[in-house]
Amino acid sequence: MPARRIAHIDLDAFFISVEQSLNPELRGKPAVVSGNPEGRGVVACASYEARAYGLRAGMPVGLARRLCPQAIFIPGDMAKYRRFSARFFELLAELSPVVEPVSLDEAYLDLTGCESVLGSAREAMLKFKARLREELGLTASVGIASCKVVAKVASELSKPDGLLEVNLGEEKEFLAPLPIGQLPGVGPRTERELKKLGLSTIGDLASSPLAFLKSHFGKVGEMLYLYANGIDERRVEPPGEAKSISRETTLPQDTLDAQLLQGTLYRLAEEVGAELRSQGKQARCITLKLRYADFETITRSQTIKEGIEADQAIFEIADRLLKKALAQRRKKVRLIGVRVSNLTGAGKQLSLFDRSGERLSYLNRAVDRIRQKYGFSAIETGRTFPFHPQV
Repeated sequence: MPARRIAHIDLDAFFISVEQSLNPELRGKPAVVSGNPEGRGVVACASYEARAYGLRAGMPVGLARRLCPQAIFIPGDMAKYRRFSARFFELLAELSPVVEPVSLDEAYLDLTGCESVLGSAREAMLKFKARLREELGLTASVGIASCKVVAKVASELSKPDGLLEVNLGEEKEFLAPLPIGQLPGVGPRTERELKKLGLSTIGDLASSPLAFLKSHFGKVGEMLYLYANGIDERRVEPPGEAKSISRETTLPQDTLDAQLLQGTLYRLAEEVGAELRSQGKQARCITLKLRYADFETITRSQTIKEGIEADQAIFEIADRLLKKALAQRRKKVRLIGVRVSNLTGAGKQLSLFDRSGERLSYLNRAVDRIRQKYGFSAIETGRTFPFHPQV
């Protein structure tokens, strides 16, 4: 059996890089993608120039503006990022059918046994990086190793736009001098506990008795011991079918404005419906999610007999759930979301829309094609147009 060669690929500053690809004038400048640049919200992605000022993902926009007043703030466009992500995964699939998505901008790729077609794993990934830059204007950090955990550490150390390969048999030596917090699976809390035990590097962890680690951390201790020694037998797993599809957004201000809530909910239903249709699926369960101003979060669901895919049908059910929830609690809403689950193959539309089901299907698919070509905001309904929510 050939030695495993696993690549971990992580697109650099993905959201900002997409914006820079489409608008090269942003290159070399501190720039930020956020949910709501003019109001409340958080930083979704910061350029490396902005990071030099301390800006980072998850930071409140207000603080980011104070730290870097000259930064350019850009409203996020998830439909745009998903288009770039889809092409990223298409390029990976051309190298190997064994691709495991981690997120929109991150994946594992199994290149084992591909040498006769692609050359070495290093050669294949250098060509991939060049093509990624040429076609999409994006850069990626790549780690290559015999297992997933070492490949991921290698890609982190190669940032930005680098490639680092760990030779077979050198995994433990490669990991040993690194701070213990750089080992995947070691979060802040575990890191503190390990340091209390006198373990500060991955090498310290690797040389600790397995029984000692299991006595303190149970099964997690065994996993960390193996990872620290460069042992990870997990396979690269292509994704199974999605069990649910969801979209949510934080509102510009806490509100009870029914028109704003319904307009935002309709936009979310459109995005969920478009994703359902792209997968050739229908849904039999619709769930509404609300987070109130005091951060209390609730979900309300309705299951139906026959699957639906139409934006209008998804919204109709979610809107009923919204009205019931607001009637029970008259508290201002901070976040709203919708999820569909119990997914099935395309079939008969909900009886409520039987008479116009075919017309709605044609309409929604025509709108899908326009949005795929020109962006989600290229065409809007009167219900959503006044609000332009950033989802």
